[in-house]
Amino acid sequence: MAAGTEITQPVSVIDSAPVRDLPSDTYYKDMENGIAWNDTWCQSHSGGKHFPDAPERGLPPPYKKGNIYRVDSCSAMLTSGLADMNTASNLNFKLVLRSGVSCDTGGRRYMEDEHVLIDNLVDHIGPLSMNKMPSSCYGVFDGHGGRDAAQFAKDELLKYIVQDASFPASVEKAVHQGFLNTDQAFAEACRTGNCVSSGTTAIMVLILGREVFVANVGDCRAVLSRKGKAVDMSRDHKPWCKQELMRIEALGGYIHDGYLNGQLGVTRAIGDWHIDGLKGAGCPLSGEPEVRRFLLSEDDEFLIIGCDGLWDVFSSSLAVEFARKRLQEHNDPARCCRELVAEALHRDSSDNLTVVIVCFQASPPPKLSSNLGVRKSLSLQGLKDLQAALDSR
Repeated sequence: MAAGTEITQPVSVIDSAPVRDLPSDTYYKDMENGIAWNDTWCQSHSGGKHFPDAPERGLPPPYKKGNIYRVDSCSAMLTSGLADMNTASNLNFKLVLRSGVSCDTGGRRYMEDEHVLIDNLVDHIGPLSMNKMPSSCYGVFDGHGGRDAAQFAKDELLKYIVQDASFPASVEKAVHQGFLNTDQAFAEACRTGNCVSSGTTAIMVLILGREVFVANVGDCRAVLSRKGKAVDMSRDHKPWCKQELMRIEALGGYIHDGYLNGQLGVTRAIGDWHIDGLKGAGCPLSGEPEVRRFLLSEDDEFLIIGCDGLWDVFSSSLAVEFARKRLQEHNDPARCCRELVAEALHRDSSDNLTVVIVCFQASPPPKLSSNLGVRKSLSLQGLKDLQAALDSR
């Protein structure tokens, strides 16, 4: 996120939506193209992969490169419709998770993005922590000043979340603390290693049963397609955001030429401990995430998670419209990610690009019906061409 590249569309904010407790009798099974579950309980998988050398709960330990858990594979406006998501009819639909990812260096010399793509979280952390609940995890980390902070967040953030004493009884609290612990652990890594000059924005999406938790710092964004309508599930932490500006000024920070303290194009990030006066107690750059929660319904089609390289050239609504048309054509989330990245490059995105798409149903998004009659009209140029043709007779 170099100077001059942090241009994005404004987003709306979703605060915590009404969510009823999920049934404990949730059954899931592996599928060829994802994970599906309904409301019949079955024993969860056993023998999952656990985090090696897991630290005790509490403050984050010094970072040890040999003890990284690597995930390889790749206030407050309540959006209309959220209040109806916890009705009984919306709890009875069959949820099928399918995901894909695509990445590109874009206009940069080096790739500084990282991502997490886990359709079956139980296989990665073991069933005991999950209370036999089907679960998935997706994340995008957009590094700046190097890749170290993004790599660290990819390796460590999920670990700190699931090892928090609040997980899974209070997921919001565990996610909130997991971000803070990851930031503090990276600070320790900077004091003892050579990754002192980097930072990263981050967005993490946890799907536990039908509950979805979205947490972010910075300007990565998650956008939901609900019956073809784009619903922002995160808020961009930009210097011109009024809420962020008030927080920054209260801490003695300032915005100069669109940058936090004249140095950074975002107001929240993991890392950046090397910049004097920007990070730490009483400083304006925060590693504290905003956490949103909502309950999936049968109206929810897919989720787009992307770094700011995508949102620099796509509004949320245009990204959903673009992805929805492609999914209707081929119903392949990985291919759709590649097409979104290709289109962003065609639109001259100057940043690294990482796009994750998570589909919630096995079938492609349905065609939207309209009660309005089809109306055809000529453009102004068409009228001129018609008049010219008539005049030539």
